[in-house]
Amino acid sequence: MEKTIFRGNHKGVCKGARRLLLPVCTVVLFLFQACASTPPAPPPTPKGHPKPYRVGGTWYKPMPHAKDFSQQGIASWYGKKFHGRKTSSGEVYNMYAMTAAHKTLPLGTWVRVRHLNSGKQIVVRVNDRGPFIHGRIIDLSYTAAKELDMVGPGTARVEVVALGERRQTASGDAFVPMDYYSGAFTFQVGAFSSRDNAERLRAKLNRTFTNAHVTPYDRGDAVFYRVRVGRCNDLEAAVKYERHLANNGYPDAFIVAE
Repeated sequence: MEKTIFRGNHKGVCKGARRLLLPVCTVVLFLFQACASTPPAPPPTPKGHPKPYRVGGTWYKPMPHAKDFSQQGIASWYGKKFHGRKTSSGEVYNMYAMTAAHKTLPLGTWVRVRHLNSGKQIVVRVNDRGPFIHGRIIDLSYTAAKELDMVGPGTARVEVVALGERRQTASGDAFVPMDYYSGAFTFQVGAFSSRDNAERLRAKLNRTFTNAHVTPYDRGDAVFYRVRVGRCNDLEAAVKYERHLANNGYPDAFIVAE
């Protein structure tokens, strides 16, 4: 059975609307909403900010931070078939490195993985997404799995505890919690293949909201023009602003990290 513990408390301020915003919430979870006029390809999110992604028809929402995260479940491993291929982080997968894949932990997070039967434990860095098999919580590299004596069995019951981001200090390496609640957030209201249509929506939004702008997005086979408004400095305030947009006629607007 899979068990997840995830706690946190965050506060923030948002600027950019000319109307009153909704009251501040103490605990915030936001749902990714697809804009009806947005093309299938989601807007790219700059490195460092997690964004929702879809695999096999299921949406996964990466965590904004890994503070106090722990989880128990089944670990598996992947090796030669994926060796040399790019991971979700953009790094090349090295089956001999101490890395792992997780569906929702922030990429770059270091975690301690403990074998619940033997007590053996290792520290690995999350640099990929997966495993996308029901009941499995983490995919280890070949070497990481070997350290836990689970290469032969293929799977093992483990506990995963997030340590944070490894940083060098004067006294040696230290783990610092990764936090994505802080940052620059804006809101996508629509996306069009026509620049004129995008500019018309921008002009309309500009009468009510600040920072209305059009951003081109080259998908490779076509160029789309994304219309965005507002700006917030943390996720909690961004969720307030998203609700504000919904209450003022834009229910399909969604948060974008910049």
